Amino acid sequence: MSLTVAAAAARYLDHLAVERGLAGNTLDSYRRDLRRYAALLGERPLASVGEADVAGFVATLREGSEGHPPVKASSAARALVAVRGLHRFALREGLVEVDVSREVRPPALPRSLPKAISVEDVQRLIGAAAFDQTPLALRDGALVELLYGTGGRISEIVGLDVDDLDLDAGYARLFGKGSKERVVPVGSYARDAVSAYLVRARPALAAAGRGTPALFLNARGGRLSRQSAWTVLKDAAERAGLEAVVSPHTLRHSFATHLLDGGADVRVVQELLGHASVTTTQVYTLVTVDRLREVYATAHPRAR
Repeated sequence: MSLTVAAAAARYLDHLAVERGLAGNTLDSYRRDLRRYAALLGERPLASVGEADVAGFVATLREGSEGHPPVKASSAARALVAVRGLHRFALREGLVEVDVSREVRPPALPRSLPKAISVEDVQRLIGAAAFDQTPLALRDGALVELLYGTGGRISEIVGLDVDDLDLDAGYARLFGKGSKERVVPVGSYARDAVSAYLVRARPALAAAGRGTPALFLNARGGRLSRQSAWTVLKDAAERAGLEAVVSPHTLRHSFATHLLDGGADVRVVQELLGHASVTTTQVYTLVTVDRLREVYATAHPRAR
């Protein structure tokens, strides 16, 4: 008897976790999306599902249903990725004879440009994070410097262990999506801030815990969480008086934008950010072009 959608989804999620080593956050997103897909189709065998069912699932996400408000196009597209992965997996495993999701297209996504802050605002943010010489302020200053100095995702930075950095050589090992490792340079400002934190702050924070290799520690001596890192940035932005909404991704966007503004090649930025495709990185070139257009419009005598 053919597996139900829910049973096939459970097998697929096991495959992603064990054989593909998918990151925990990504796995959780897949699990939520596939759970809703299975709930919509009920106890039907996966082999009975057709293309219209997959398209109907995407439409239901966009329109909303009882107990579920409509979702954005980006969320529906993400859910379709999970569903497509399930059907491709089922075909490879011989659970079905055809991939019925193959021709279903995701909803069109509105083009949105990353939000970056200026170099001056980054400097104000860093200064507001390390506003005194207490262990927590030294940690916060090092955290913000490293986020901006490497362009790392927040999960990559809080996931760093002390041994993942070589401050003498000036590099860090980051573990990105799917546990993919990349080596990125660490500039002198970030190296100095992290060195000060390691010498003058981390030992005091570590004394409250039970011993951990984590680079960034909380007040109890454990690894700093992503949520706490968000709070660090939020508080620093408020102290700095920044009007823009600042998140960890803001610093990642700013890192990429400032590199391209400075003349860096887009493929180098791609490697630094850990993007699988240069197409993702090219979004930042649109930001730079927009900025050039603004400068031209205000500075050239015959621009208008």
